Amino acid sequence: METDSNNLDELLESEIMATLAKLLARLPFLESQYYFRNRAIDSFRKFENDAAVKIQSWFRGCQVRAYIRHLNRVVTIIQKWWRSFLGRKYYQLIVEAAYYTMKMNLYNEMAVRFLPDSPYLKTTTTATTGRERKNEYQSRQIFKMKIKQIVKYQRNQKAHKSHEVHVVLIQRHWRGFRIRKYCFNYYYLKEYLRAVSETNDAIREALEEFAEMKEREERKALLEREEAQKDYQARKMHYLLSTKQISGVYNSPFREHPDPWELRLQKAKPLAHQKATADKGKTSRSLSGWLECTSARSFPQSASLPPIDRKRCQGPFRDINEVLEQRYKPLEPTLRVAEPINHLHLAREAYKQEEHMRNLQDKMFLPFSSYHKKEKYIPMIHSSSVYNSDSYGQKHFRSQDPKKWISVKDFQTVLPSFELFSKYGKLYSKAGEIV
Repeated sequence: METDSNNLDELLESEIMATLAKLLARLPFLESQYYFRNRAIDSFRKFENDAAVKIQSWFRGCQVRAYIRHLNRVVTIIQKWWRSFLGRKYYQLIVEAAYYTMKMNLYNEMAVRFLPDSPYLKTTTTATTGRERKNEYQSRQIFKMKIKQIVKYQRNQKAHKSHEVHVVLIQRHWRGFRIRKYCFNYYYLKEYLRAVSETNDAIREALEEFAEMKEREERKALLEREEAQKDYQARKMHYLLSTKQISGVYNSPFREHPDPWELRLQKAKPLAHQKATADKGKTSRSLSGWLECTSARSFPQSASLPPIDRKRCQGPFRDINEVLEQRYKPLEPTLRVAEPINHLHLAREAYKQEEHMRNLQDKMFLPFSSYHKKEKYIPMIHSSSVYNSDSYGQKHFRSQDPKKWISVKDFQTVLPSFELFSKYGKLYSKAGEIV
């Protein structure tokens, strides 16, 4: 059995290896086929996209045109019913007017016939022929028929109006039922609003819980930062810890109980001194700035000495590099010494020299046309008049009259420097901080 199983495993492995070899042999062909197919797809992609856009535009145009035709049909039906309603109403008015006109004519004819002094009555009394009686009988029958038709028309109009009222009532009830059930279901809307309010309440509760959780996390992080800061301060002020011989600042003998900072100092570890390599690199970088006193107004240049590798004194003392930087800070001349008085005049002269250097030629460019030579020169009023213009704004900006001077000296245009501003940042206070 074991040999059979081993043979089957070998056969399976050989088949797998043969399949893998076939696939590896077909790999370059598959890669080329994949490349050519993607290239063909990319070449037809724009054409297919344009065709799809055309089909979509045609379909949407058909939809819009069909909707417009539907609106035209609906509008035509509404106009037809409205115009028919107006026509029936106008026809009813015409029939009523004709009915009242016919009735008044009939009453007038009857009143004229049956008057006692009327010639028509005399002639009717004397007329005994059967033809006249027959005509009179026919006229009476026609009158009765017209009266019946008018009465029937009025009854039909009343019935039609009552039918219209009932039809409108039925339509009103049906449309109200349809709107309430399918278009604007009150109970469905009430259920929807109830679900929305429940969802809003759940979301509001979740947001409140999230806000409370965030607030708790912020408070916890704030407490952790405060504790870390206090631990750092305790490690930094570890030299204030009490000893067996001398009590510290926070363990005064005049107190009943020691300050909580004393316990914190006992638990904290002092800060470790920085490594010499780090101090050396730091001093070399920091000393490069304050030793740059190479100007003529500063101290004479001297070679920089190597830093002294010594331990830092324990206590509230400033760093030696900071003290040396403050001690050997380069001179900062005042504004009166640093900037010349005629700075504006020098700047203008430099600007003129720069413009003169940029010019390619000093000759003024003349236009090609000589039409302006024929024109007569018209001088300005200020230059041609006897009364010359004042030079204020061109040569000077302040009137100078030595006769009106109070003293012999002229007015000083430069403000003297303030000694207090010159000493800013260069002195020490009693607390060891820079003023």
